[in-house]
Amino acid sequence: MKSAVIVGGLVVVVTVAVAGVSAVTQVVTQDQAADQARASGALTCNASLGPITSGPAGSGAGDASKLSGEQRDNVAMIIAIGKERQLPPLAWQVAIQAGMTESGLRSLNHGDRDSLGMFQMRPSMGWGSPSEVTDPDYAINKFYDVLEKVPNWDEQRPGESAQDVERSAFPDRYHKWEPMAAHLIGNVGLVPDPTGCGQGTGLLVPAPTKAAGNAIQWALGQQGKPYQWGAATSHENSFDCSSLMLQSYRAVGVTLPRVSRQQYRAGAMLPVEQAQPGDLLFWAYDTSNPDTIHHVAMYIGDGKIVEAQQTGVPVHIRPVRWGEAELMGQAVRPGV
Repeated sequence: MKSAVIVGGLVVVVTVAVAGVSAVTQVVTQDQAADQARASGALTCNASLGPITSGPAGSGAGDASKLSGEQRDNVAMIIAIGKERQLPPLAWQVAIQAGMTESGLRSLNHGDRDSLGMFQMRPSMGWGSPSEVTDPDYAINKFYDVLEKVPNWDEQRPGESAQDVERSAFPDRYHKWEPMAAHLIGNVGLVPDPTGCGQGTGLLVPAPTKAAGNAIQWALGQQGKPYQWGAATSHENSFDCSSLMLQSYRAVGVTLPRVSRQQYRAGAMLPVEQAQPGDLLFWAYDTSNPDTIHHVAMYIGDGKIVEAQQTGVPVHIRPVRWGEAELMGQAVRPGV
């Protein structure tokens, strides 16, 4: 029995080495191709900045179809004023996501404390008078005024820029409307390809970096180490699911948040079926609600993941099925 265990272990090690080399080779090749595209000027779109859309296929159109006439009129005004100011479609998307989150894209005469209007601007904080902030034209222009003063607003996800303007106590909520806003700037704004990167979510995401390949190698090197819920990230003796991801990417200079729900917001999103080596996959009790995410793993290619799964199960490789229970529809590409 002992020799069989040793032999089996050797077979696993050989398999892992081959899988790791294959994944790293694929990532490096893709990264070189991406570098060449950037050098030639081929990537002159939001793909070089981050994702413009996310969410299950069709979710943006579905949410947009539920908008009332007032809401669609305000979307049209956001887009029209954005065009007048010669702002890119990404700016319109930021405003749509902020307006939908703050007021449901309605010019409200009430809100938290003295918050008013489409963007829930507070007169007491210098946003304008009550009559001004409840005027859609004024509110949209004021929003754009502040957005343009945000450093590098056009180099991050739309929801992050919306948060930079609004300063909400709940910063993650702006991301929810990303698919709908992207659909609207194409549909209402009549921009067939607003990012300049081609159709489909997956084409809007930069290729994996060389760091992803090295992160895979680091994660594979932890196989056999025990699972420990809440494992400290200051040692490499044991891991839980998110600490393995954090340390794997930290080892190559990419910073991730500590818990899986936060890691879901820490990179570019793409359909899970289009995941590449180094991308993170997530599992949730309710796949329509990222707040219920409870597990994360790293895709290493060839239909396999490396993960710290649960108590009693050491860090290991296993096959993954795209349609398996609780798997989120989006993968996340850290570091881009």
